[in-house]
Amino acid sequence: MQITSNPNGEQAFDNKKMSIEEYLDQDEKKDLLRFLTAGSVDDGKSTLIGRLLFDSKKLYEDQLSALERDSQRVGNAGAGHIDYALLLDGLKAEREQGITIDVAYRYFSTNKRKFIIADTPGHEQYTRNMITGGSTANLAIILVDARTGVITQTRRHTFLCALLGIKHIVLAVNKMDLVEYSREVFEKIVSDYTAFLQTLPQENASLSIPDVQCFPLSALEGDNVVEKSDRTPWYEGPALLDYLETVQISEDHNMDDFRFPVQYVLRPNLDFRGFCGKVASGIIRVGDEVMALPSGKKSHVKSIVTYDGNLDYAFPPQSVTLTLEDEIDISRGEMIVRPDNLPHVGRLFETMLVWMDEEAMDASKSFYLKQTTNTTRCRIDHIKHKVNVNTMERSETDRLILNEIGQAVIATSKELFYDAYHHNKATGAFVLIDPITNNTSAVGMILSPVEETSLHTIDSIPTLDLAKLGIAPEHHEAIRQAVKELERQGLAVRVI
Repeated sequence: MQITSNPNGEQAFDNKKMSIEEYLDQDEKKDLLRFLTAGSVDDGKSTLIGRLLFDSKKLYEDQLSALERDSQRVGNAGAGHIDYALLLDGLKAEREQGITIDVAYRYFSTNKRKFIIADTPGHEQYTRNMITGGSTANLAIILVDARTGVITQTRRHTFLCALLGIKHIVLAVNKMDLVEYSREVFEKIVSDYTAFLQTLPQENASLSIPDVQCFPLSALEGDNVVEKSDRTPWYEGPALLDYLETVQISEDHNMDDFRFPVQYVLRPNLDFRGFCGKVASGIIRVGDEVMALPSGKKSHVKSIVTYDGNLDYAFPPQSVTLTLEDEIDISRGEMIVRPDNLPHVGRLFETMLVWMDEEAMDASKSFYLKQTTNTTRCRIDHIKHKVNVNTMERSETDRLILNEIGQAVIATSKELFYDAYHHNKATGAFVLIDPITNNTSAVGMILSPVEETSLHTIDSIPTLDLAKLGIAPEHHEAIRQAVKELERQGLAVRVI
């Protein structure tokens, strides 16, 4: 498709004239694909994205001239070649070493779709950066050097993508120009990668990857990136950009289980009380019956309010304000759901952890746990095992260190409202925060609830027996309000 402009401020789109307003309206309605690139050092991740932007004509003239100038000064692509990686690797240390260190984000759009790209580093020591870039991704492009094939980092990043619930994987076999575009080399790498996928723990439903596509590429030369290449006549699939424009991601959202974590209570005047937040999953309509957790109080949706006007229904990932027919006490961190479709409610659960802190895990330490809009104190009861991502073998351990992955049991101070991560990413994900340094200690993906009998350490919530303490009934309500405020701050106390 071609877009050209004319002096009257109109756009010619496929030989059809459109006004600027019509074009912008059509552009606003395009869906968004978030994807990341991952792979080992020097596999060409930054070069691939740079080539994608360059060949799809998404660079401004000043960017292009700066790229050509920098390529001659600090580029690593050789004399006379443009080093497309410089579009992404902007840090001084990255350019000096010719590697990616930090996560770089790039936005671009085509006539069919908008894209946000996360260029993530390949070094093992920057695995946590890759986790950050992949936390919101719909798709992952895992690059493999055609000369080296499937290596440790390929397996590591695939395992991490599976843990993060990314359902679409592109295996990009890059640098095909260095192996003379050999079909045998490409098919051998695809076979090795497919065999590795079979070694992922099959009993863990969260590690399934339903959609894997393989592409032979040369990011430096542009083969099969934006257009099909004549150098790979044996390859019958689409070019990479064609696939990215058409891959279906709408079915990745959970549209069945309505979950609405309350972020803010909006009370501009006496006549309005609304509950603000993002629809995490499911669809809600005006008139639907809902339940507030943890109180269990029921009501019906009176209206769905947005800045642009009221809606008849809302779906993920829309941010809306719900008003209810009845006055119900709901605060930040609580959740609105359907009464016939409830999440797990509890303090004990099993989870996969990826350790993100340079300070090793201390099992005796209490952490802050942030899940949806809810924050509470928690402790790691025990580590069931850690996973060797190179061999998929499990081994016993009592702690995790930076970039290690393990399965653990966690006990929180107050009840959470959650689903298994593979079933609902929005309510099954959380982060652990060090209360002293405020560093992100770990990210977690909830697997399932557990019984108290499976704990290794006795765990109980502090209890206030008001009658036993001799507190007069007229003071009970004030104490309950104080306890509720403590719960809001992450410390649960039971009052009887």
